Amino acid sequence: MCSSCFPAGLCSHSAGGVCLLCACAGELLCHVSWMSLSLLALVPQEQPCSMTGSQELQLFPFHLPGAFLSIQLFSLASAFRFSLIILSFPNPVVSKGCQRMQHKLLCSPSYITRLTWSFSPLLQLNKLEEAANAAHTFFMANPEHMEIQQDLENYKTTSGKVSLIDLEARQHMEDYSAGVRHYDKEEYELAIEFLERALKGYYSEDEDCQIMCEGPQRFEEHEHLDYKAGLYEAIADHYMQVLACKHDCVRELATRSGRISPIENFLPLHYDYLQFAYYRVGDYVKALECAKSYLLFHPDDEDVLENAGYYEGLLEGTVDPATIKPRKEAKTLLRRHKLESHLLQVAAAGLGYAYTEPVTPAVPCPGPSGAHSSRNSSPLMVLCLSSGGPLLYSDVKFVYNSQQLNGTQRVLLDNVISEEQCRELHRVASGIMLAGDGYRGKTSPHTPNERFEGATVLKALKYGYEGRVPLKSARLFYDISEKARRIVQSYFLLNSTLYFSYTHLVCRTALSGQQERRNDLSHPIHADNCLLDPEANECWKEPPAYTFRDYSALLYMNADFEGGEFIFTEMDAKTVTASIKPKCGRMISFSSGGENPHGVKAVTKGQRCAVALWFTLDPLYRELEGIQADEVIAMLDQEHLGPSEMNINPKDEL
Repeated sequence: MCSSCFPAGLCSHSAGGVCLLCACAGELLCHVSWMSLSLLALVPQEQPCSMTGSQELQLFPFHLPGAFLSIQLFSLASAFRFSLIILSFPNPVVSKGCQRMQHKLLCSPSYITRLTWSFSPLLQLNKLEEAANAAHTFFMANPEHMEIQQDLENYKTTSGKVSLIDLEARQHMEDYSAGVRHYDKEEYELAIEFLERALKGYYSEDEDCQIMCEGPQRFEEHEHLDYKAGLYEAIADHYMQVLACKHDCVRELATRSGRISPIENFLPLHYDYLQFAYYRVGDYVKALECAKSYLLFHPDDEDVLENAGYYEGLLEGTVDPATIKPRKEAKTLLRRHKLESHLLQVAAAGLGYAYTEPVTPAVPCPGPSGAHSSRNSSPLMVLCLSSGGPLLYSDVKFVYNSQQLNGTQRVLLDNVISEEQCRELHRVASGIMLAGDGYRGKTSPHTPNERFEGATVLKALKYGYEGRVPLKSARLFYDISEKARRIVQSYFLLNSTLYFSYTHLVCRTALSGQQERRNDLSHPIHADNCLLDPEANECWKEPPAYTFRDYSALLYMNADFEGGEFIFTEMDAKTVTASIKPKCGRMISFSSGGENPHGVKAVTKGQRCAVALWFTLDPLYRELEGIQADEVIAMLDQEHLGPSEMNINPKDEL
């Protein structure tokens, strides 16, 4: 297989038959591909496959959010498209992140993750557009990657180019997204054109997917040497694998390139959008046809049932509604999917075949239905959540609820802590915070124009034990965090305990001399438990997002700075729905999902400090440092003894 990557003899490392690291003079030195990353390096022509301290090397990778070879980014084809751009880079520079080992160049993951994508060499080659498209392709699969997002925004600003090409895009997905965008703009004729094209592409892709499943299958948990099945068992195993592969086509076709999770309710949503779009353009026959097609998947959807009855009333006297049937292809696919599911369940029960039902095309989910009312067109699931419970503390002042903040599961409170407590907490912060704490040592993790410092509750208690800060002040951090947790749990009327998943005191300081004409954010728009994908109008609840987080809160400590407003936005990460100016004792709390995209505007002068709290309903994801802090506090409370009286080593306890 290596010869399919490069000429024979040049591949120095491979895995699964795919070249991962190749070395030769004047050619690619580091190359990682096949759904991994596009990383290319050049070596000088003079000395093949050997380097001295004076020789130079240049790497031009994308930013990577995690360990390399563990994140799916590019297919092999895309990696090579990008390699064509890179091969003629001039003037390499020294790289300290790679080392030569037995004629191979090994680049450490920690070095790779620190590298910054630069467009300047491509400007020299006049290849900026190709580089931007490659970066855009990376970003579509990694929407949480802030540096690439900023690079792309800068490129769009300087070039005037608004749209970029996703080299891994699936056409039926692109048509669907375009149709939804036109639908949201009430451009119904264009919406119909793109959504119909998307449906045609979907069913064509489904046929291809079914055919591709007919080939050899790789058995999960199958060990060749230990496999002892007889002829009939082997045949049954093979065809169950084929059937499971075909059944999974629904999930495959609803999953964007580079993502793990499918779009909820993907196929039915096409018909839901279409039934209303056809109604708006006056084609009531097509509207009824699409409504009936949608009802195949969701026969109890009250909105669409009402719409179908309304369309039948409009057609009365001109067309017999009984003659208008659901679309044949939708009926066929659903019948096939149900039969596949039944056969797989029977096989699992009778043959001991391990099988888990994937996403089906009939998962209930809100869509745009309603001939007389407008529903949110986002395909995200809407959670049935409550709010408005008691605030528990008489001094806490209610300011705004979800409706007043133009969203769901939001609340703004004042006087959660007093002015004196703010000052005391700020004094503690100045004594315990470290630059880059909580950000893997990065002092400017979200913007190069601000410095970030932070500390945890456990660290505060440790410093209190050691006498580096007053123990009473260190305990204040713990106490106000617990107060915030209790308020959030009570206000949102949660029936189970809310646990800390992470607690962090963080200050961000504007760097002098770097504030003129800033166009970035202090913290880019994001969601706390999913990967926000503004272009797809999705929030993907999958790693590396902290998917276990359920609620978030920010408790502010000061107001003597400029900028730094907390903002909520729509899913597009652009349309601001609410803006909150921090001040001492003010707390904003909200559910952590894609329903609440948020960020922080640039801090342009001074220092902005807050206690950031994230909560989970799952005790398995309870913050370890929080548990340790609870134990320390419990010991402190026991008979009101100080650390010197308890016969313990504080450092051991911590």
